[in-house]
Amino acid sequence: MNLFMTTGTYDFMKKMREKHPNETMVLMQGENTTLLLHETEGKTIFQTPRRYEVVDGTGTFKEKGFFVFNNIPVTDEGRPIFEHRFKNRAGAIENEPGYVAFRVLRPLDSDTYVVLTEWESPAFFEKWKESQAFSKAHAKPAENAGEKRPNIFSGASYITTYKAKPEDE
Repeated sequence: MNLFMTTGTYDFMKKMREKHPNETMVLMQGENTTLLLHETEGKTIFQTPRRYEVVDGTGTFKEKGFFVFNNIPVTDEGRPIFEHRFKNRAGAIENEPGYVAFRVLRPLDSDTYVVLTEWESPAFFEKWKESQAFSKAHAKPAENAGEKRPNIFSGASYITTYKAKPEDE
């Protein structure tokens, strides 16, 4: 499965989505931009997208909630370790109230992975961040005595958030 992202004006992104009703597309509004996601087994209709391969995921995007993008730069050497951690995760997020969907996205054109979650509202995301499940999911792996873990990150991670924009606005 692939996921593609592109940005533009809300009206243009909305028209693009409406032209392709049989495609899985999610329209969302950020602080300064509108983002359109296209999730597909095939090629995208976007001309110059950010391109990702879905490494792991659960749930189905509903385009009516709150989207959190955890952008994580990973070294080339660190990619297998990073992906292994997600493929062997506990899966606790799926049981959290307000959870909608989750994707781990491998970048095809950069070093920045995206861990994308959709929540029913920002309040549910905040409750998740305060939960024991979150603490457990984000705990550093235990190190064996004297063993030094490699630094798999090529930069600081950062969060971007978006809201699904109601059609009646």
